[in-house]
Amino acid sequence: MSAPTAHAAPTATVNTTPTVYKMLFAISLAHLLNDALQAVVPALLPILEKNLTLTFTQIGMILLVMNFTASVLQPIVGYVTDRKSRPFLTPIALLVSGVGMLALAFASNYAVVLIAVACVGIGSAVFHPEASRFAHKASGTRRGLGQSIFQVGGNAGQALAPLMTILVFANIGQAGAMWFLLPASIACLVLFYVAVWYRSQERLIKTPAAPVAYSHRDKRMIALGLLVLIVSVRSWMHSGYQSFYQFYLMDLKNMEYAQAQLVIFGFLLAGAIGTFIGGPLADRFGKRNMLVLSLLGSLPLTILTPYVSGFWTYPLLFLSGLIMLSSFSVTVVYAQELLPGRIGMVSGLIIGLAFGMGGMGALALGYLADLFSLTTVITLCSLLPLVGVLGLLLPADRTVRSWNQ
Repeated sequence: MSAPTAHAAPTATVNTTPTVYKMLFAISLAHLLNDALQAVVPALLPILEKNLTLTFTQIGMILLVMNFTASVLQPIVGYVTDRKSRPFLTPIALLVSGVGMLALAFASNYAVVLIAVACVGIGSAVFHPEASRFAHKASGTRRGLGQSIFQVGGNAGQALAPLMTILVFANIGQAGAMWFLLPASIACLVLFYVAVWYRSQERLIKTPAAPVAYSHRDKRMIALGLLVLIVSVRSWMHSGYQSFYQFYLMDLKNMEYAQAQLVIFGFLLAGAIGTFIGGPLADRFGKRNMLVLSLLGSLPLTILTPYVSGFWTYPLLFLSGLIMLSSFSVTVVYAQELLPGRIGMVSGLIIGLAFGMGGMGALALGYLADLFSLTTVITLCSLLPLVGVLGLLLPADRTVRSWNQ
């Protein structure tokens, strides 16, 4: 049997550089602003439904176009930039998303809405692989913590959207989307600053990294495919609650629009908190174990979501989001260890493809809501954490580390 080192990729796994917290927080801020733009779309859906007289299937199609556009392009962008990094594409990407927000503000028909959300998806597709590479470089030896700081920005951005919706859309309506050009512009400036730093760091490298060759390639690919499946189902569940639970609360539980938005805000905010604390917990208990515990641990709470009303929806959705998304950043780091040296492509697969699958799930859930009822959709979402059982089939952390030695 040949020695494991013959197939390992030491240049992809050994890291002795310091952690640059200033850049990590700058990247996290840009991630917050980028994902706030994305989260505006589901938060705006009740207003678009009324203005354009949309069906739930059409609502699902809006989410599919945005998420699928991002998912198709992200792995491609990641693959290309793994070969040659293009850090200055990221500020341009945020400008494209800003244009999408402007078009959404003045969209008077369904086709323009789809084009607008496609622009937001394209901007996100270009942003995430390179931003993940920035975070990886700035993390130094503390990759788990660095990924948590990076990802918590995105989750916090999603959480802020319902709150901003209450303050902006409830008062201004659809035209309020134009104000989100401001966060897009701020993110553009921040990313230009980070890109300049990243380019300077790259110029310090005298020789290019050696090509990466993997041992246990088939096992790695099977594990990565299983991980993408688990994350995709988690995205279906997340998208279902974010997009349709507000309609469920308003139509069946007699909640006001602003109250329903606060419930979703609590759910997304808890997800941001869970994302941040999940990294340190994974360092203690293992990344695979954290993935399994986060999903199965949320199940006793999610199965109650179709049945509660009033005050109890707030703590229930908060705790569900907290536990469910505590493995969000963990899955990215786990995938990066499965394929060391493929930072952009892995980011595209786990963040991009999985969220695209979430968009497909939203379309299916919208169709089911039209065909059956919103109760059917929320009940189905409440059972999806059972996918955590599949996480037991993933290789343990120590096994993946042995493959990389």
